[in-house]
Amino acid sequence: MSKVLITGSSGFVGKNLVKYLELDDFFDVTTVNRKPQIEDDKNISFSNFYLDDSLFFHNYIHLAGKAHDIKNTSNSEEYFEINFELSKKVFQKFLQDSEAETFIYISSIKAVRDCAETVLTENLEPDPQTAYGLSKLKSEQYIFSNCPVGKKVIILRPCMIHGPENKGNLNLLYKFISKGIPYPLGAYSNIRSFLSIENLCFILSQIIKKPIESGVYHISDDHPISTKDLIEIMGDSIGKKSKIIHIPKPIISGIAKVGDHLRLPLNSDRLRKLTENYIVSNSKLMRTLLVELPVSSQEGLFQTFKSFQKLCIIFLPYALF
Repeated sequence: MSKVLITGSSGFVGKNLVKYLELDDFFDVTTVNRKPQIEDDKNISFSNFYLDDSLFFHNYIHLAGKAHDIKNTSNSEEYFEINFELSKKVFQKFLQDSEAETFIYISSIKAVRDCAETVLTENLEPDPQTAYGLSKLKSEQYIFSNCPVGKKVIILRPCMIHGPENKGNLNLLYKFISKGIPYPLGAYSNIRSFLSIENLCFILSQIIKKPIESGVYHISDDHPISTKDLIEIMGDSIGKKSKIIHIPKPIISGIAKVGDHLRLPLNSDRLRKLTENYIVSNSKLMRTLLVELPVSSQEGLFQTFKSFQKLCIIFLPYALF
C-alpha cells in the first residue's frame, strides 16, 4: 500500500483524484486543505500538517494553488504568495519526511508559453508572460534545484483540464451553444489540446505505481480538437445540430477592434484566444509510462458536455480561453 498525501483536495482536480485513488486499495489517501470540512486522520489542515512531525507519506501530490484568472482581476503578488510560497512549504515538509519517495507537482502548461506558435514540448525554453505562468515556473525551478539524491520529483504541466462538475471556461461556451446561438467564428481554423480529468487521474496513479525518472512532463489528451469540432461535440451532447456561421475575418477583426475601446464581449485579445492554435505534446510521458489513456479526446469532451446539462451556468459569451 502506498500512503499518498494530496494538497488542495477541495478543488475540482482534487475531488476527482481522491475519488479515483480511493477506488484502488493500493492507495491510502490523506488530504490537506486550508479549512477541511471535517478534520481527522484523513483530512487535515495545512497548519496541523506543518506542525505534526509524526505524519509520513510515500508520495506527495501538490495540487493546491491559485488558478489562472481569465478576468485578470487578481493581484500579481497573490500568484507568487500562493503558488510559489505555499509550494516551498509543502516541498520542505516532503524533504523532512524520511518515508517520502516522490513529489508530484501539478504545474501548468502556461509555465511554458501563453501563446503557442509551435507544438509545446518539454524541449522548449519556458517563456511565460503572466504572473500565473511565472509563479508556476518559479515553483518548478525551486523544487528541482532543492531535490536531494534519493528522492524523486515529477513536474506535470497539464493543459486545460475538463470533466463533470468542472466550472471553468468550457461551461461558458457550452451555454452559448446550448441556447441555439450560432457560433460566429467558423471562418477560422484552429486546434487546441485539452485534458480529461479521468486521463489526468489515471496518469497520476500510474506515476505512483510505475518507475519513472524525475523530470518535467507535459500532459494532454492524445489528439487536439479544432474549435469547430468542439462546437459540434457540444451539439451532439444535447442532441442538437450546432450552428456555425462563417462571418468574413475582416468583419470579425473590425468588431474586435471596436470591442477594445467599447468593452464589447469580443475584443482583440479574446479573438486571438478563441482562434489561435495551442497544441501540447504528451509523447514524452506516454513513451515513459508505456500506457494508453483510458478516454479519447472526443469521448472525454462529450461526457463533460453531457454533465453540463445538470448545471446552472451564468452566460458570459466569448469567454472560452
